[in-house]
Amino acid sequence: MEAYCVKCKEKREMKDAKQVTMKNGKKAATGTCGVCGTKMFKIGG
Repeated sequence: MEAYCVKCKEKREMKDAKQVTMKNGKKAATGTCGVCGTKMFKIGG
Protein backbone atom coordinates (compact mmCIF):
# COMPACT_ATOMS: atom_id res chain seq x y z
CA MET A 1 0.00 0.00 0.00
CA GLU A 2 1.21 3.48 -0.83
CA ALA A 3 0.97 6.46 1.52
CA TYR A 4 2.58 9.89 1.93
CA CYS A 5 5.72 10.02 4.08
CA VAL A 6 6.08 13.33 5.93
CA LYS A 7 9.83 12.89 6.42
CA CYS A 8 10.65 11.89 2.80
CA LYS A 9 8.01 14.34 1.46
CA GLU A 10 6.74 11.92 -1.19
CA LYS A 11 4.57 8.84 -1.62
CA ARG A 12 6.30 5.66 -0.49
CA GLU A 13 5.40 2.00 -0.05
CA MET A 14 4.07 1.29 3.45
CA LYS A 15 5.70 -1.59 5.34
CA ASP A 16 3.75 -3.68 7.85
CA ALA A 17 0.44 -2.05 6.89
CA LYS A 18 -2.41 -2.82 9.30
CA GLN A 19 -6.10 -2.00 8.97
CA VAL A 20 -7.43 0.09 11.87
CA THR A 21 -10.78 1.70 12.65
CA MET A 22 -10.82 5.32 13.78
CA LYS A 23 -13.08 6.67 16.55
CA ASN A 24 -15.66 7.85 14.01
CA GLY A 25 -15.90 4.34 12.49
CA LYS A 26 -13.99 5.03 9.27
CA LYS A 27 -11.27 2.66 8.16
CA ALA A 28 -7.61 3.62 7.92
CA ALA A 29 -4.20 2.01 7.52
CA THR A 30 -1.09 2.46 9.62
CA GLY A 31 2.46 1.26 9.05
CA THR A 32 6.04 2.42 8.55
CA CYS A 33 7.93 3.94 5.63
CA GLY A 34 9.99 1.37 3.74
CA VAL A 35 12.85 3.85 3.27
CA CYS A 36 13.24 5.90 6.48
CA GLY A 37 11.12 3.94 9.01
CA THR A 38 8.84 6.84 9.96
CA LYS A 39 5.26 6.00 11.01
CA MET A 40 2.70 6.47 8.23
CA PHE A 41 -1.10 6.83 8.36
CA LYS A 42 -3.59 6.71 5.50
CA ILE A 43 -7.29 7.45 5.94
CA GLY A 44 -9.56 5.26 3.85
CA GLY A 45 -6.87 2.65 3.34
